[in-house]
Amino acid sequence: MKFTISNTCMGLLFVAALLPAILVQPVFSQQPVYPYKSFHDFRSALDRITNISDNADRNKQVDELWNKLKSDNQIPFRLGDSVAFLYWGDAKKVSWSGDFSGWNPDQPEYTGIRSGQSDIWIATQKFPPDARLDYKIVVDGNWILDPDNPSRQMSGMGPNSELHMPGWKFPDDTELGKDVIRGSLSDNILIKSEKLGYSINYKIYTPYNYVKCENLPVVYVTDGHEYADDEKGALLTILDNLIYAGEIKPVMAVFIDPREPGNDKNNRRMQEYVCNQKFADFVGDELIPLIDHSYKTHACPDDRMILGTSLGGMNSAWFGAVRLKDFHLLGINSPAFNPQVLAKFGSVDWFPFRVYMTTGVIHDTQKQALEMKEILEKNKVDFVYKEVNEGHSWGNWRALLADMLRWFFPM
Repeated sequence: MKFTISNTCMGLLFVAALLPAILVQPVFSQQPVYPYKSFHDFRSALDRITNISDNADRNKQVDELWNKLKSDNQIPFRLGDSVAFLYWGDAKKVSWSGDFSGWNPDQPEYTGIRSGQSDIWIATQKFPPDARLDYKIVVDGNWILDPDNPSRQMSGMGPNSELHMPGWKFPDDTELGKDVIRGSLSDNILIKSEKLGYSINYKIYTPYNYVKCENLPVVYVTDGHEYADDEKGALLTILDNLIYAGEIKPVMAVFIDPREPGNDKNNRRMQEYVCNQKFADFVGDELIPLIDHSYKTHACPDDRMILGTSLGGMNSAWFGAVRLKDFHLLGINSPAFNPQVLAKFGSVDWFPFRVYMTTGVIHDTQKQALEMKEILEKNKVDFVYKEVNEGHSWGNWRALLADMLRWFFPM
């Protein structure tokens, strides 16, 4: 992981590091005890077993090996920085496609070869020891989840199998802590936007003990239906954990749904989040006044955050440039910046922002994020920049939200 932080933030992070944790790491995140001293030893054992000439003996030993790998949660097999993608089944062609290949199923290095005289297919690769990546197996042209890997990560297109390298650590804050008292999430609230000319759904999160709260900071969340989903962004659980533990101030969140009310198949994020002035004005001129009037918020841009990922991350920077009077806190995950938003943000005359920006480095948005980082440094913006050995995935973003919230809203 690569981590950059502006000097003014070091004290806050030091304080946050001293706060007590209340969560217990799940058993499945523990690494198994490997029966092999090296990755080469594993390959040699697999080659020896799959080349046994006696069919019955070979099948017996292959079955024993496979069951051992499954019981150790070692499919794919990982050791150090090496991984062996594995599939057992009758096929003409097997390949692995995922974050690591840009989801291209035809890259030769991820095309499997049959091991010996067996129906086990294998492709080997090296990744950073703490990498976490989404993938699927492509068997004779059919895309499937890895049938022998129980780890899953939900995406906007459904579930993917998940590769955890040995140094990856489960993000504890995404699992609800013991005895945590939860906040409340409203049902959908419909607002008719004059700026956009159509209606939008949103939901309101209020922290536990809201009746005793005053002057609450507010996080406005694009792709709100996915950030609020425990299988994707898990932001509700993260907020509950951090607020109950006293790690952050009590905050509210407004989850804005880009899907057309009554027609979830029509997702309007492609037009709303791409430098759309009408969408920015809807949030600034229609939604914010309504929220500030209806709830116990601190109606101040220094306590108002816009959060988004991918195109939503680009939208966060756009809001910073065109709705400066509304948002001084910009949360940006894997931003799909285009030249227009970079130029617009870079031309701002006054930079009162605090920015927390993250990106994966494996077929993610590192190039665009580094361009924005240069603008932030040039203009002496108070910011954190973090790179992780992951791809463009909710598994990446959900793991980074707790630290982002700790930085923006320390107790």
